[in-house]
Amino acid sequence: MFIPTIGLEIHLQLNTKSKMFCACSQREKSLPNSNICPICLGYPGTLPTVNEQAVKKAIKLAVALNCQINNVSQFSRKNYFYPDLPKGYQISQYDQPLASNGYLQLIDHKINITRIHLEEDTAKIIHLKQQPYSLIDYNRAGISLAELVTEPDFHSAKLARKFCQELQLVCRYLNISDANMEKGEMRCEVNISLSQTKGKLGTKVEIKNLNSFQTVERSIEYEIKRQTKLLEKKESILQETRGWNTDKQITFSQRIKEEAQDYRYFPEPDLLLLDIKKLNNLRVEKIKNSLPELPIAKRQRFQQEYGFSVSEANIIIPDEQLANYTEKIISELRAWLISSENSEGDEEEIWQKNKKELTKLVSNWLINRLLGLLKRHKTPLADLKITPENFAQFIVILSQRHFSSSLGQQILEQMFISGQDPEQIINEQNIQQVDDQLLLEEIVQQIIDANPVLVKQYRQGKTVIIKFLVGQAMKQTKGRADPQLVEQLLIKSLTE
Repeated sequence: MFIPTIGLEIHLQLNTKSKMFCACSQREKSLPNSNICPICLGYPGTLPTVNEQAVKKAIKLAVALNCQINNVSQFSRKNYFYPDLPKGYQISQYDQPLASNGYLQLIDHKINITRIHLEEDTAKIIHLKQQPYSLIDYNRAGISLAELVTEPDFHSAKLARKFCQELQLVCRYLNISDANMEKGEMRCEVNISLSQTKGKLGTKVEIKNLNSFQTVERSIEYEIKRQTKLLEKKESILQETRGWNTDKQITFSQRIKEEAQDYRYFPEPDLLLLDIKKLNNLRVEKIKNSLPELPIAKRQRFQQEYGFSVSEANIIIPDEQLANYTEKIISELRAWLISSENSEGDEEEIWQKNKKELTKLVSNWLINRLLGLLKRHKTPLADLKITPENFAQFIVILSQRHFSSSLGQQILEQMFISGQDPEQIINEQNIQQVDDQLLLEEIVQQIIDANPVLVKQYRQGKTVIIKFLVGQAMKQTKGRADPQLVEQLLIKSLTE
């Protein structure tokens, strides 16, 4: 049995206004080769200058990931030739990175981070199908990047994918990068080796430029199988760089893997040492104090403080706007609960006693219903007309009046369309729950009399038929009956 050992190198495009070493815009939707200047094109005699906002955003990431911020760091030239590198070298950091020795704590794994450093991006090569040439767009050349290198702490493809997803969330919560892999704002490279001894590394193979969570996972899984087959045949693994073929779902050889010495690193002569202590705007303590609550902490708090399940929290937390919206709803519900006339005693005791029921209602109607409406109408959450206060009021009405699911859906859809509060909709449309037991008993008897064959089947043991009979009663009352009460009355009548 062979044990895979995996490390990740992740490039994050920082959402600064200008590039890493010049004033050119980083706008995405620009005409090809329009956001360029002599500096990012590497013209002789030009001088780069460091983007302070890029440094600040990289420090935010490093602090959030528990890294040691190095007081002094240095930019270096990484020399290699490729058509997308206009200068013939890339300005990066090598032996003196911005930060090192950090970690990202997942729920059940601690992933150690070797380093975080700053560098500039390369240009973009566009390969045209069935054409003997390629095109180059230099707009991307010089865009500010933070590169994160992990320790080889992964032993499965699923964990590597999970780490990338959590890192993307961290970047979004910090507002340093959208980290959209499909747009190239987050690119992952995998280093993987196989060995029969835990803790021992085999021959390392790199998989370059993976641009989705799925390809990260699938490329690792494929490479584990490929290397395993070779090792079982007693064949050697070649240390090389491989790419991922999406159509064939396989890795393929690109070139022999370079070593650090192949890049002939040396200090960038046109840039001074980056001395963090001398820059007032980049004080680490100040940046640390400005950090928001990070996803893993918020996920745990939503479970412990509010009572959401793991799966529910995993739906809410990835969208920070949705998480904030949910939190405002919970806050409104708690305030209502504590201020209601029947509430006496300690506020925390009142909340703990009732939060399970209220959270269940919020989860059901927010995740299963409201998000469904947003998706169906292709409406972003930012354009939602339902305020957290009105949604909380809607939950209170459901908990007090025991409206049927169909009536609740009717009210919610009207709130979604108009933005009105639920009480106004209920009054204007005269929405009432049919809870007159005598009337419901009469309706139930009509349903039984109209379906003698089904009644016989039910009494013979086919109890699932009760759902159809309840549905007939709900149809007759236009969804205004309490389905639980209808079912109770039906079962009582059918078993007498």
